[in-house]
Amino acid sequence: MAKEKKKKIRRPRAETPKGFRDYFGAEVEERAEMLRKIAGVYHTYGFDPLESSAVETVEALGKFLPDVDRPNEGVFAWQEEDGGWLALRYDLTAPLARVYAQYRNDLPTPYRRYAMGPVWRNEKPGPGRFRQFYQCDADTVGAPSVAADAEICAMLADTLEVVGIPRGDYVVRINNRKVLNGVLEGMGLEGDEQRDAVLRTIDKFDKVGEAGVRALLGKGRLDASGAYIDGVGLSDDQAAPVLAFLTSRADDAGATLANLRAAVGQSVVGAEGVDELEQIAALLEAQGYGPDRIIVDPSVVRGLGYYTGPVFEAELTFEILDEKGRKRQFGSVAGGGRYDDLVKRFTGQAVPATGVSIGVDRLLAALRAKGRTKGVDVGPVVVTVMDRDRMADYQAMVAELRSAGIRAEVYLGNPRNFGNQMKYADKRNSPVAVIEGEDEHGRGVVQLKDLALGARLAAEATHEEWKAQPAQIEVARADLVDEVRRMISRGAEG
Repeated sequence: MAKEKKKKIRRPRAETPKGFRDYFGAEVEERAEMLRKIAGVYHTYGFDPLESSAVETVEALGKFLPDVDRPNEGVFAWQEEDGGWLALRYDLTAPLARVYAQYRNDLPTPYRRYAMGPVWRNEKPGPGRFRQFYQCDADTVGAPSVAADAEICAMLADTLEVVGIPRGDYVVRINNRKVLNGVLEGMGLEGDEQRDAVLRTIDKFDKVGEAGVRALLGKGRLDASGAYIDGVGLSDDQAAPVLAFLTSRADDAGATLANLRAAVGQSVVGAEGVDELEQIAALLEAQGYGPDRIIVDPSVVRGLGYYTGPVFEAELTFEILDEKGRKRQFGSVAGGGRYDDLVKRFTGQAVPATGVSIGVDRLLAALRAKGRTKGVDVGPVVVTVMDRDRMADYQAMVAELRSAGIRAEVYLGNPRNFGNQMKYADKRNSPVAVIEGEDEHGRGVVQLKDLALGARLAAEATHEEWKAQPAQIEVARADLVDEVRRMISRGAEG
């Protein structure tokens, strides 16, 4: 009888899905520490935390996903048995609108909340662009005064400084969509399609400059690769108000506002937008937020369609090297604005709202570029196992260390090979290894191996320095906690 062939087992591939990534040790701790600092600023300003559901109905999320022509294709969605569609949230603002509409009778007005957490976008991933990423938002719902917008901008400036971006390395830029609407109002555009094309062109001002925008508003231009980009097709007279608007920024807020008044001409909504910017600038100046921190800048447009008034963006101004070694400014790490019609989708009544969203991963990348994060995760003290029958003694050591607030663990692998225990401690980036064999136990002592010092001495020290400052010492068992703490402190200073 022929042998039956064994079925080949198809094992799943151990790989992260495309557009997602895993975070380990130091990265997770750096993010948690940064979020703690941000939450501290928001709390000081009187904002309360909110943790809303990661899943919303597709209907509740609405059609405001940025950079996607058909928004429902930009979310991770699935259909329920009852025929309804659910999706993972793509930002933290759309869920806030639903929460406020649902609980408005129980919430204070204005309602000030902050939220932190992952969001998901079903978009094409690329370098540094992931389908899951963290956002950190703060919003005020129910406050029609632009004092709420000014407060958000001041809080954003304070937040950047608290997390480690010094003054001079950032600027918060403010504009108003009403001003832009006023400019567009007098241009005689042909329908929403041409209007959207003009908005997309304006958004490229930082990249292509005045000449580039002028060409793109007209017939088009050659890009850096030599490809021809078709323009919007406006005449020079039609394009002139846009260019006047984009180049309105002057050396001080007063001059910029005067230029904007000229750019909006007779538009009522445009003039209203300039008035609001003037109020915001005055409120910020009264609080001590000068042009070294916050400026009025007409080039800020913001892509989301739901903005109805002031918009703002935080830009980091220091230079970094890109993947090709070229110098460039780091760029935007946060943005937001006023969205007075978002809650109206649920209630039928306009509810004023304004807020800001910080891109957590980008801000962390900026802190790393400035050398303002820990970088290396310090691991636990490792108590090695020289005699497996004395595991209780080793567990007593880690219990003492933990009670003193020192991170510690007993080696739980195969203790036969002591070298493997040291390799494990190195891989864990452990600052100290504790060694107690039968001889040490009988004499009431332990050996402490300062792994951080040992690594430095091995890399830098002369033979004489090595002898003068040994990386391994013997101490009384009773002094374990004090000596370990001293070693960790010395390593932190080093």
